[in-house]
Amino acid sequence: MPASGGGIDLSTSLAGLRLRNPVVIASGVLGVSIGLMKRAEDNGAAAVTTKTTTLEAREGHPNPVIVELRYGLLNSMGLPNPGAAEMGRILRRAKEILEIPVIASIGASSPSEALRVAELLSTADAFELNASCPHVRGLGIDLMADPGLLAEMVSALKSLGRPVFVKLSAHGDALQVASRVLGAGADGLVAINTLKGMAIDVWARKPVLGGIYGGLSGPAIHPVAVRVVYELYEEFPGVPIVGVGGVERWEDAVELVLAGASAVGVASALRRGFEVLSEILRGLAEYLRCEGFRSVGDLVGLAHS
Repeated sequence: MPASGGGIDLSTSLAGLRLRNPVVIASGVLGVSIGLMKRAEDNGAAAVTTKTTTLEAREGHPNPVIVELRYGLLNSMGLPNPGAAEMGRILRRAKEILEIPVIASIGASSPSEALRVAELLSTADAFELNASCPHVRGLGIDLMADPGLLAEMVSALKSLGRPVFVKLSAHGDALQVASRVLGAGADGLVAINTLKGMAIDVWARKPVLGGIYGGLSGPAIHPVAVRVVYELYEEFPGVPIVGVGGVERWEDAVELVLAGASAVGVASALRRGFEVLSEILRGLAEYLRCEGFRSVGDLVGLAHS
């Protein structure tokens, strides 16, 4: 869907990836199902991001792993995945079926490990280094405390000649980490991941989640995502940013674009069905038309002017 009638152009670009519109499926929600990836594409998604893949398979945390709250979702999946070798086979099949780009999310704790995972996922169109998962020790958010290590991991991934994005957390100094990874060659940033939280069953008087701590997603984190994207764009103008966090309606997507995102990730909203993607795109196109804009690019960072 490069345009949406009436001269409205929804296409965008992310570090050389041409997207038919700015709506990307964020990591973690499609599992390993190529059928779900195809449904996302058929409903308008411009790219899909895989679940975070580690070198060896992971079972994840014990049940329960997700709880719905009044203001969003809390999950403690524990990065379950089939391992890089099997995910590589899944990606090769997916690339035969999908016409949209596939971004491979990588979970690793060292440059050599990140490179090995990426080599096994080499059919992906781009890599997303997960530096922000809030509920798995040694992976994700722990890396935010070591920007130098993250920079080394980015350098290793860049050797494969694919665009490299780094997914940041709102926990820690996102601007400092962004500066280091961009200096190491990262092509773009993804912000934000879920926020670390927990829920306690007041009757059982115990944590609800099997992993105790979880990642909060949905509407509750949207204002935080807007703030982080705004700060990143202000500090690093021109760097491609994928804004993620609580995108439930087209207004949420527009808000992130105005803050500085060139694309937006959708995750928790898919619990309402893949039709939410079409709803967001229709609303975005109508907003552009009514407000006198011809393209999504005209909106990027406009809240800063």
